[in-house]
Amino acid sequence: MKAFHNALLAAALVLASAPAVHAQPASPAAVDAMSTGEVKKVNKATGRITIKHGPLRNLGMDAMTMVFRVQDPAMLDQVAEGDRISFVAEQPGGQLTITRLQKTN
Repeated sequence: MKAFHNALLAAALVLASAPAVHAQPASPAAVDAMSTGEVKKVNKATGRITIKHGPLRNLGMDAMTMVFRVQDPAMLDQVAEGDRISFVAEQPGGQLTITRLQKTN
């Protein structure tokens, strides 16, 4: 885990020193980061969402049901229990966080 943390820190330092880039179409890696799942619970008070999801390939996690925080609390207004979704989960600051979310049904 420490090696993973050090690698993330090194990547953040490289990105912080890189020049700004303009938006480009999604790369294949960005598309691979999308995962699918079903919303099991939305908790607007805590800014968290429970998702039964398939594999999170970008994080190396198997399918399971997990609680995630959301990057933007407005995301929780877009979904309800039972909705099928596509999402991107990342680990900024070591916390599992939904950074992109869209309904698929």
